[in-house]
Formats: sequence, C-alpha cells, structure tokens
Amino acid sequence: MREPAFVQRFVADAAAVRQELLRGLASSPARVAPKFFYDLLGSRLFDAITALDEYYPTRTEAALFAAHAGDMARACGTGRPLVDLGAGNCAKAASLFPALAPSQYVAVDISVDFLRDALTALQQRHPALPMLGLGLDFSAALDLPDAVMPAPRTLFYPGSSIGNFTPDEALALLRRMHAACDGGALLIGVDGVKDTAVLEAAYDDPLGVTAAFNLNLLRHVNALIGSDFDPRRWRHVAFFDAAASRIEMHLEAREAQTVCWPGGERRFAAGERVHTENSCKYLPGDFEALLHDAGFRRARRWSDDRGWFHVFAAQA
Repeated sequence: MREPAFVQRFVADAAAVRQELLRGLASSPARVAPKFFYDLLGSRLFDAITALDEYYPTRTEAALFAAHAGDMARACGTGRPLVDLGAGNCAKAASLFPALAPSQYVAVDISVDFLRDALTALQQRHPALPMLGLGLDFSAALDLPDAVMPAPRTLFYPGSSIGNFTPDEALALLRRMHAACDGGALLIGVDGVKDTAVLEAAYDDPLGVTAAFNLNLLRHVNALIGSDFDPRRWRHVAFFDAAASRIEMHLEAREAQTVCWPGGERRFAAGERVHTENSCKYLPGDFEALLHDAGFRRARRWSDDRGWFHVFAAQA
C-alpha cells in the first residue's frame, strides 16, 4: 500500500526563536508574532474556535467550496499537483479532491509532525494519490523541493490566513506564491469587510475560547524563553481598526507587573498591551488589485450571499 512521503525543510533554531521573541518583547508596543499561537494546545483551541457560532469564516468558506468546486476546478485546471499551504488537518483540500483531481497532494506546514496522522489517514482514503508532507516555513521562503511534481501547480491557501500579514507582507508572499505556481494557479480564501459588531464577535466570543487561545500564547512563550508570564494577570482584547481595515488582537496587563526571563526582564504598566495578531479584511476590488500587483491574471471570485467571505482563483 502506498504511504505518504515526508520532507522536513524547516529546521527550528532555538537561539533565533529566542532572539525573535526578545526583540518583540523589547519593542514599543510589545509584540509576539501570531505563529507562536500554535503549540499543541493552541492548535486545539483554534479548532474549537472554528466551531463557534460567532466564527463565520470556516463554515462560510466551506459552503463556497461545496457550492462552487466545479467552477473553481475549471478556473484553476485539473490533474495538477495541489500544494496546500498551512494544511493542518488537510480537510479543506481533501474536500476538493473530486473536483481538482490532483496528480499529487502536497501538505505544507511548519513541521511534518503536525501532518503525519492526518496525511496517513488521508492516504488510506485515497491510496492511488501520491502524497507528500512538507515541513516548511512558507511565510519566509517558498522553495519547493524536487519531491514536488513539476509545474504547472495549483497553490491552495484557504482560511483567510493571508489576512495575518500586512498588505505589504501579503504582496511579498503572493509574489512567492506566483513563482511557486510556475504557470499554474492560486486558489485563496479572503475575509471581507463587514459590520464591526460581526467582526469583533468573531474574535471575542462570549464563551471565551478566543481569549483562551490568545492567553495560551503566554504559556508557549514561557516554554520557549523561560519567562514567567502569568496568564491570570492578562486579559484578551480584540477590536476592529477601520482605518487599517483589520482586526487587532492584544493581551492587556490587568495590573502593573514585571515579567522576567533568563538574562532579562520587562516592566509592564497596568493597561499596557502585547500585540499578538492582525487579521486584515479586504474589499474584493482591493484584493484583486493585490493579486494583479503580485503577477496573477484572470482572477475569478466566489462570494457568499452576504458578501462576508470570498474565494479567488487566479492564473499565474
């Protein structure tokens, strides 16, 4: 029986991670990159977030895939390698296998350890499809190994994860995606601008799941640099910045405190914040312009009836 292959390209550098975190904590305001949400507990909490009534992106995007998979396949092309960026449990890409008929499925995440169980189970359901788990930090570089079948390729980036990057950062990432498509296509999910109350509820739910997800970042930072953040002394804050067209998430000190780590410390005043995430929201025309600036052409868009969420397909 065929088994998935695994290639780990990204090698974690503990010293570099420590320096990145310490630079962020020393900045004003303090910041920690959203990639540090995702330790094991953080990943499970995010899965719980996607099940919340208030968190519309996951189910809205899934409904668009279900309703328009055939049109999306015609726009992207079929029978090509499908490169799934930030694959997680691989479920979104797998739902499109019947329409896209990929020649190879490449699941990309920071570590192949996050992919093994999901990809092994998926291989059992699709024994004839070659599958590759690729450990790669694609936010920094998107150099695909020779184990990925030749172009043209379809790159898949669902979940509105592109919103975690500033527009300038998103443009740089889209340009790397354009190069990796090598004449193929991009299929990408993008969250839209909508009523502020709807947006803020999606990132500050009444059950407190998103708050736990945000606060868990402090536990992860403690594990990585030996700091002594106490999550009980911090609160979750999320709001929509209309001028920047983005949700911002922060952790706010409930009281004045000093956080220590080996070789350093930082004093936080009551009310001082650590910036943990941006989630940019796009008008359809603005994102199509970004695709064009990255080199993509002939963009097509599918949106839900309320215009809350969009899926774009564009040719490289």
